[in-house]
Amino acid sequence: MNNKPILVTGGTGSFGKSMVDRLLDRGCGEIRILSRDEAKQEEMRVQYASAALKFYIGDIRDRASVDKAMKGVGCVFHAAALKQVPSCEFFPIEAVYTNVLGSRNVIDSAVDNGVSSVVCLSTDKAVMPVNAMGMTKALMEKVAQSASRELGENETTVSCVRYGNVMCSRGSVIPLFIKQIFAGNPLTLTDPDMTRFMLSLPEAVSLVDFAFEHANQGDIFIKKAPACTVRELAEALLELFEADNPIKVIGVRHGEKLYETLASAEELARSEDMGDYYRVQYDSRDLNYARFFTEGDEAQQSIEDYHSHNTHRLSSGELKSLLLSLPEVQQALELRK
Repeated sequence: MNNKPILVTGGTGSFGKSMVDRLLDRGCGEIRILSRDEAKQEEMRVQYASAALKFYIGDIRDRASVDKAMKGVGCVFHAAALKQVPSCEFFPIEAVYTNVLGSRNVIDSAVDNGVSSVVCLSTDKAVMPVNAMGMTKALMEKVAQSASRELGENETTVSCVRYGNVMCSRGSVIPLFIKQIFAGNPLTLTDPDMTRFMLSLPEAVSLVDFAFEHANQGDIFIKKAPACTVRELAEALLELFEADNPIKVIGVRHGEKLYETLASAEELARSEDMGDYYRVQYDSRDLNYARFFTEGDEAQQSIEDYHSHNTHRLSSGELKSLLLSLPEVQQALELRK
């Protein structure tokens, strides 16, 4: 990473901390954390006690604060976002300010400062979005690809990664279920048949690493992942904790989908299968559509979207093994003894 400082926007979040762990293990000399939460920065400063970490209070909505953190940076991992689906449903303009306009500030600042590479974090909710969070993340991807069209091979590389639910990340359902088990309360499900991709934080960090190493302008990298239903997840946790809490169905939250899609059929038709990942290249056509007229592609018509209903479905044993690999679950099981 060319020995220059590395900037992590939203670096006090679950992904940011995991990214910092990976970078510190590699001996990175300076890691800059840009976020607007001074309390979380102080907690992180005390937790890590590392001279390599430099903290910047600021908001990606404010270009000046982004520019200050961006000076001299070699690469950027852009994780700052509004991510909670119900919050974005009630305050969609706030999601636009952060996820779209804030992301534009990060990308433009990186280009103006000659940064080598920017990797922007997106979500499965950006594919055929039905909620404000997904819509603004989809627009973030478009902003990134629009910038890519104006950049050459030797300029800032702008790419995105897209992944599903990260297990035990802040606000995710596994910590909630564990808390409910300990309290003796019912485990609250929205829709028992709702499926979600299951991804660990280290896998999410590895995806970002992979994008940094392999990205061309405008690429979107997708991590293939298994899935399960929320009922299967709740039942697996109850078995692991030897608990008999009841399960209570509370109904779908604002903006939720029955299943999530990581790649549309149209994207898969122009993607490269790289084993554990898909590389989706951006549509490089310009506005002169007549030059690209085709009769249609029968092969593309046979491709199906890649979503959490048709990916590998985890068996009960596989799901429990996956859960047991999570440090948060291991720690909770120790407390349960």
